[in-house]
Amino acid sequence: MNLRTLASILALAMVSQLSLADDRTTGKDVGRKVEDAGKAIGSYTIAERDQAIKVAQKALKDMDAQLNRMEKKVGAEWDKMDATARKDSRATMDTLHKQRKETAEWLAKLQKSSAESWDEVKGGFVKSYESLKQSLAKVGKS
Repeated sequence: MNLRTLASILALAMVSQLSLADDRTTGKDVGRKVEDAGKAIGSYTIAERDQAIKVAQKALKDMDAQLNRMEKKVGAEWDKMDATARKDSRATMDTLHKQRKETAEWLAKLQKSSAESWDEVKGGFVKSYESLKQSLAKVGKS
């Protein structure tokens, strides 16, 4: 992630005053699920592919819920934002959606991977997933 992306994420968080900690169902529960999913997926073998895919699908669904909550919070603050804040917010959400799409693409590859490519594809998914998770956490903590 480059500095501009990080700055946009932080700007969105500051301007819209996002705080996942205030969202009791999101903060600890979803955070733990997301954290556990990343670790779990990385440990699955090709023989456990079906379980890995189920965990990955659930994790992505949890992240979608986080993204939806963020979008609602941004929407609620939209009228209070100036043009720069709106631009930064839009850019940050676009970045998060792009990362989410990349993670979903790795999930599709995971579903089709062969025994020979399993470790490489699984690694790509985990890397993409962890990047999205970190971005969501940065927006949520600011």
